Amino acid sequence: MKKIIVLGSTGSIGTNALEIIRHSEGEFELVGISGHKNHKLLIEQIREFKPKYVSVGTKEGYEKIREEFPELTVYLGEEGLKELAGVKEYDILLTAVSGAVGIEATVEGIKNEKRIALANKETMVAAGPYINKLLKQYPKACIIPVDSEHSAIFQSLLGGKRDEVKKIIITASGGTFRGKTLEDLKDVTVEQALKHPNWSMGRKITIDSSTLVNKGLEVIEAHELFGVSYDDIEVVVHPQSIIHSMVEFKDRAVIAQLGAPDMKLPIQYAFTYPERKANEVIEPLDFFKLNGLTFERPNTKVFKGIELAFRAGRIGNTMPAVLNAANEAAVDMFLRGKIKFLTIYEILERAMERHIPVEIESVELIKKIDKETRNWVYKQYER
Repeated sequence: MKKIIVLGSTGSIGTNALEIIRHSEGEFELVGISGHKNHKLLIEQIREFKPKYVSVGTKEGYEKIREEFPELTVYLGEEGLKELAGVKEYDILLTAVSGAVGIEATVEGIKNEKRIALANKETMVAAGPYINKLLKQYPKACIIPVDSEHSAIFQSLLGGKRDEVKKIIITASGGTFRGKTLEDLKDVTVEQALKHPNWSMGRKITIDSSTLVNKGLEVIEAHELFGVSYDDIEVVVHPQSIIHSMVEFKDRAVIAQLGAPDMKLPIQYAFTYPERKANEVIEPLDFFKLNGLTFERPNTKVFKGIELAFRAGRIGNTMPAVLNAANEAAVDMFLRGKIKFLTIYEILERAMERHIPVEIESVELIKKIDKETRNWVYKQYER
């Protein structure tokens, strides 16, 4: 039985992971969970799964859980995530929290020499070079990606040797506003931006999908995870979200991973790798219900997220961390109605222009740059 800790158990990825564990027929034991503000759901999960360790994001939630479950070890806040990842009695750490807050916990899991089921793309975007150094220092630790695109790449790479890879092809749904013009996007509302055509996701990642910043961050993540040059990474819009990504090899063979647009499969694969297991909650792909698979070039003149990420990635060092922090602040302000949709791109460009990148030497440096960037964005644009 594999013992699992789920960071972000009340979010979209986290609840899907618990559904996998719930129907795993005793394959997995949930020993730890964390949630931020959704105390009600977190308490329900504690009652059902009876974990030994819990971390909660707010003082109010911390006190409620301590009172109701005095037998539990309960941690608080961002430091609590790190402490939870630092306990010894688990095999797999699913990092499914949103934003840069997940980086330190992932670092702790690597130092703990555990398997990291990584659903927090900000870890590799903001801290990729540092994380890769740590993985060399702690060779028993490993990262299995959970993002559907990176899971697909990971699986497709098994079809050949790394030095036989010609190109990685990352697929994108095109987001909520595929086909729209800059004029169409001037006054879009939060409600419109949150209506993703294929995926049910959290609010932040849904906005990232609508700007295609999410796809840009995935480009940086793919570079860091798989060691592929930016020149050998391509983004293709595939509106049906059936092909999750592809790898082209030197002999021009292209290997792809297909599946229904459901996060349960990549989550379970990260839990069971190198084996594949049946689970009744994973939806099969019915080819006879597909109306066709189509592909388009992304419109990078309207949706600037991809090109901005390529730029940040090629500059390297701390520039991707700035892109990520500026984007998190910009999306937060858009969701609160403080800025317009297209202002997100303006914020990213300005934040990158003002930053002089330096080599990443520690998590503390990443946190410092993250905080400075966010503070600058809020100071410039908060009204």
